[in-house]
Amino acid sequence: MKKFLMTVIPGVLFLFLLDWLYFGLGVLYLPSRQAPAYFAKAEGESLYLDQGSGYGEWEVRGVNLGLGKPGHYATSLAVTKDEYLRWFGQIKAMGANVIRTYTLAGPDFYEAFYEFNRENPDPLYLFHGVWVDDYLINSSFSALDEEFSEPFFRDCKKVVDVVHGRHKEREENSLFSRFYRWDISPWVCGYILGVEWEGTLVTYTDKSFPQQEQLDGGYFYTEGASNFEIFLASAGEEMVAYETEKYGAQRMIAFSNWPTTDPLAYPQNLTEYFLKSAQIDVEHIRCKEAFGPGQFASYHMYPYYPDYYSFLPVHEENTYLQYLRDINEHHAMPVVISEFGVPSSRGMAAREDSLGRNQGNLSETQQGEALVSMYRDIRAAGSAGGIVFTWQDEWFKRTWNTMANVDLTATPYWSDYQTNEQYFGLLSFDPGEEESACYPDGDKSEWTEGDLVSEQDGVRLSMRYDERYLYFLVEQEGFDLQADKLYIPIDTTPKSGSSRAGNLGVEMDREADFVVELDGRDNSRIWVQEYYDGIEALFYDKITPWDLFSQTFPERDTDTFVKIRLLIQKDLYFVRDSLEDQNYLDDKSIPYAEYDQRNPMHYSRMENYETGKLAYGNGNPNRPDFHSLADFCAGDGFVELRLPWQLLNVADPSRMNIHDDYYAHYGVEYLHIEHLYAGAGDGTGRIAMEPFALEPLGRRPEFHERLKVSYYMLRALWTEYPAA
Repeated sequence: MKKFLMTVIPGVLFLFLLDWLYFGLGVLYLPSRQAPAYFAKAEGESLYLDQGSGYGEWEVRGVNLGLGKPGHYATSLAVTKDEYLRWFGQIKAMGANVIRTYTLAGPDFYEAFYEFNRENPDPLYLFHGVWVDDYLINSSFSALDEEFSEPFFRDCKKVVDVVHGRHKEREENSLFSRFYRWDISPWVCGYILGVEWEGTLVTYTDKSFPQQEQLDGGYFYTEGASNFEIFLASAGEEMVAYETEKYGAQRMIAFSNWPTTDPLAYPQNLTEYFLKSAQIDVEHIRCKEAFGPGQFASYHMYPYYPDYYSFLPVHEENTYLQYLRDINEHHAMPVVISEFGVPSSRGMAAREDSLGRNQGNLSETQQGEALVSMYRDIRAAGSAGGIVFTWQDEWFKRTWNTMANVDLTATPYWSDYQTNEQYFGLLSFDPGEEESACYPDGDKSEWTEGDLVSEQDGVRLSMRYDERYLYFLVEQEGFDLQADKLYIPIDTTPKSGSSRAGNLGVEMDREADFVVELDGRDNSRIWVQEYYDGIEALFYDKITPWDLFSQTFPERDTDTFVKIRLLIQKDLYFVRDSLEDQNYLDDKSIPYAEYDQRNPMHYSRMENYETGKLAYGNGNPNRPDFHSLADFCAGDGFVELRLPWQLLNVADPSRMNIHDDYYAHYGVEYLHIEHLYAGAGDGTGRIAMEPFALEPLGRRPEFHERLKVSYYMLRALWTEYPAA
């Protein structure tokens, strides 16, 4: 037995070593001796695809594909093979020819992609990304540090092995491994390396270290390149060399870029205002003859941020188009806009002044109009195509102007309509297994007597909720929305509130934190008691010249109710229309520090807008007049209303946690509630408020898929005009 074990154990260990070298590190292989094969290439300012009888010019019409779905973070890799197969079919039916992934997906993605394309004469192609860990991006590393560069180079090789179906890796917190054994290389047309690089990382790499020697590799070389550009070229060299030598194959390479690190020059005061400290110019990275597929330039480009051109004396009203043209004119290689899009969210974070293609507060119809116009801009500017961001909505996402309001450990479990980053998708995940709890559409047939919360003086209030909204039905015989008013006071927190809304002339039988005012189609809104107003407590220093916590706080029981506002990405210190001299931006000798002297301080340092204003319309996606941003809709003697959770200072409906007292905690802490109080009345008497029980929604949200209106609008564009 002892001899047997002494024989078997070394053999087993040897097999484990071979497995690790072959699948884990990918270093055990016989070098390929064949000429490297490829089927897509960048040449001149266009992309070309081998169409069987030779190369033809190829227009990229693509969709970025994320890894998340409700109830899971992207890192959970929870999307199933069947879901991917269904999505691929819908993407192809839309007229797209490409999908793009940012990083390694789960094995189900590659199996589904293989099966979808294997028997398909008109396949979907793939641009596969190589991701960089957020920790590394935001640490004090230079890209030249081995702690930064080596993991990136390893990931480049890992992606190559995955594409060729020869990789496995251990799952996190598990003894099991993921096997990647589907060879999808016949449909992978290129790699996009990197992320939206932080300007600080690029600048630190370029300025804090001696200039590195220019690269002269077997496939790439550099001329006049900065340190960071040499780092990128080195990553491309490693990846191409590995795939060429191991698999006898090559595919196009691009290095991710965006406006923050674009190669264009701007006036000094503009670069100081935007802290634009870095430039990446891939024209300094050249391909050698041994690398046949070549290189294209990849940009993430949106019309609203950072909109440098809105501050420049350009003649084009469509500053997005002007920017696209200048980027294309800068490059001698093809340009692909590998991210473009707008979200169909209720909340907004940035505004495009010229054409209204904003970062949020757009209906699905407006989202579709923006996508169509942006794609036309992309092509008109000479780009080789564009890839929409993104295919599916992503509940786990966060946004700078709302992330303080929510529990970031629970975002996948509910749908936060105020957070724009969650709604860039063409595919919506709506609450409910088949349909949502309610649709404000002028039809109250889904409501039952069991939903009734209060009844007073002929006014009835019913309520429901799901993962996105708290719903209200207010009934009063003969009610006319255009002629009458109704009020809905809501009490959520015992820490504050007032039994009187002095500026509205409304009284309640208990302290309320919010009052919904239904006053016609165009003048309805939700008000918040000033003490419980989040923008005042969290962003006072952004909207006024002062720090709130150095001022006198509002009274805990103040009867002043204020409009609910949301910050957007525009600092009113720097407003083009306020410049006395429109040529000021051309004068690079005038430092930004003098700007304050020439432009007096506005009361509002950072722009905000009223997000508590209620939009009227039909919120039922099955109706021809569907308006996705509709908050309320009236019927005969009733009004249906839906309010997103965050608008009521709910931080996490999966646990039913709301905002605690801001001033006691100097920010947002959480308070668990088991019920709220609400009532309804016309304001002529004291409104009685009754309890409404709130059960936590939990960590297994109910949802169903729905293709947005924008999907069909983009499909009409792409199928009516076939791609080149």
